Amino acid sequence: MTDALDGDRTYDASGLLCPLPVLRANRVLRELQAGQTLKVLATDPAAEADFPAYCRQTGHTLVATAREGATLVFLIRKKDA
Repeated sequence: MTDALDGDRTYDASGLLCPLPVLRANRVLRELQAGQTLKVLATDPAAEADFPAYCRQTGHTLVATAREGATLVFLIRKKDA
């Protein structure tokens, strides 16, 4: 299942509504080193569009996405400095 999408860190944004999942994930990404990955769990349907747009705008790489029931899973690799 989503175990294949393990990241260096995981942030659970379940229950948060737009724009909080992206804003809080951004905060966690700032703590990571370039090339490290963040696994984000979100239940807000808007996150399905928000995270790809966020990655395009910031230069981070959206490595993978998955859905497990109502939970959306995003694996994001932090861009190089």
